[in-house]
Amino acid sequence: MAITASELEYLGMNGWQKFGHNLTAFFRRLPRAFLGIFSVQIPKLARKIWNAIKSFFLTLYNAIAHGDWKTRTSFGIMGFAQLANKQILRGLLFLVFEILFIVYMCFFGAGQLSMFGSLGTEVRHESYIDEVTGNRVPASEGDNSMLILLYGILTIIFIIAFIYAWYSNIKAAYAVQQYKEANQHLATTKEDLQTLADAQYHKTLLVGPLIGLTIFTILPIIFMIFVGFTNYDKAHSYPNLFTWTGFANFRAIFGGKLAGSNIEFARIFWKLLIWTVIWAILATFSNYIVGMVVALLINKKGIKLKKLWRTVLIMTIAVPQFVSLLLMSNMLGDDGIINKLLGTTVKWLSDPILAKVTVIVVNMWVGIPYTMLMVSGILMNIPADLYESARIDGAGPFKMYFKITLPYVWHVTTPYLITSFTGNLNNFGIIYLLSGGGPMIGGGRTGGAGETDLLITWLFKLVSESEAYGMASVISILMFIITAVVSLITYNRSKAVKNEEDFM
Repeated sequence: MAITASELEYLGMNGWQKFGHNLTAFFRRLPRAFLGIFSVQIPKLARKIWNAIKSFFLTLYNAIAHGDWKTRTSFGIMGFAQLANKQILRGLLFLVFEILFIVYMCFFGAGQLSMFGSLGTEVRHESYIDEVTGNRVPASEGDNSMLILLYGILTIIFIIAFIYAWYSNIKAAYAVQQYKEANQHLATTKEDLQTLADAQYHKTLLVGPLIGLTIFTILPIIFMIFVGFTNYDKAHSYPNLFTWTGFANFRAIFGGKLAGSNIEFARIFWKLLIWTVIWAILATFSNYIVGMVVALLINKKGIKLKKLWRTVLIMTIAVPQFVSLLLMSNMLGDDGIINKLLGTTVKWLSDPILAKVTVIVVNMWVGIPYTMLMVSGILMNIPADLYESARIDGAGPFKMYFKITLPYVWHVTTPYLITSFTGNLNNFGIIYLLSGGGPMIGGGRTGGAGETDLLITWLFKLVSESEAYGMASVISILMFIITAVVSLITYNRSKAVKNEEDFM
């Protein structure tokens, strides 16, 4: 059915036709929605950034043009205006941060930042005799490109934090001046401490987690992104150096040739990307639909031994998933117990097509119980009056399913579906533990990639086997972009967001 179907034609469709029509319409609108990010969201973000920049310079201009000597002194000595006006705690915090920044930059940060452009120049070497002078040259540890990159990024973050603190110091100094000119009360140190333990207590609690988030999450992510613009790999790791290569790694993904590597990155990337998307769609909706059907059957009136059926299904959750998958991998091997029982050799995991079908079926076996439990809880909350009214109007089981059950469950579980889809795009465990990504892709120069490998498992092989860290970083960046864009578009266009009040 075409996307331009009239409302009358749409209303005349049965449930499956509507589902097919909506699914087709979604994928046809997806490119337009993707372009909408660039035509609407990015300009909106650009305006916010521009307004922030204008506000930054306007505040500095007002502080210089209209500030008193205390405010202007704060441009060079952070916290001076606060200290001069007896706001000791605020002034000391600004001043101590400035001192720490100056000490850090003088004794460490400036040196690391000076090598950031080259990522090191001296290679590690042992002691040797100079043939020209005859003198012994002492051993040198050389430069470590990875540490230079890491400390350089850390220094840049520190500089950005200092600029923000410096700006906040100027803004606060000018605000203190305005308060005094208006004869308003200035908070004392005691009042500041009381505020940190009361009205601003949430900020006090968030200081530690924010520092931890920056060090252990934000910094590694930024580091990973920067690695994508280098030639960091097995041949360019300590004691050797790696350097900046610009967009060479990205060009290799989109059809270019990567110097020093014989892996066909473009061919393998696009092949695995297509399979990853197909896998994510099939794995998500097969678990969702079959799990919902199982929940409906178990919760149907007249079904006996409901607790037994639930318990049997939940047993797959009780056993650790990696144990189940490793067991299934052995059972489905060419010499596994299943082939021995069948008396023949079925290539469950060694035939390219059959291996893909096998991993999808096994994923259903592992994932259906979760969907069944979730949907069972939702079904119990659907008002029984809806079904009673539908029966009175002459609706049958299928009509009640498509008109009442499916819309209600679909609305509640849309966020779960998006999360499940995102998780399946990066479902490392199922593929790696069950098939290992095999069988291998033909043609050679694959970087260890197999027919059932997802991008995430190929990325792992690139890091653990080929040690192509730069290319692995590029693949991670592209995976993040794809996942984020699809998830945001799907979520924002779902009825769970648009018609949230309908099911309140």
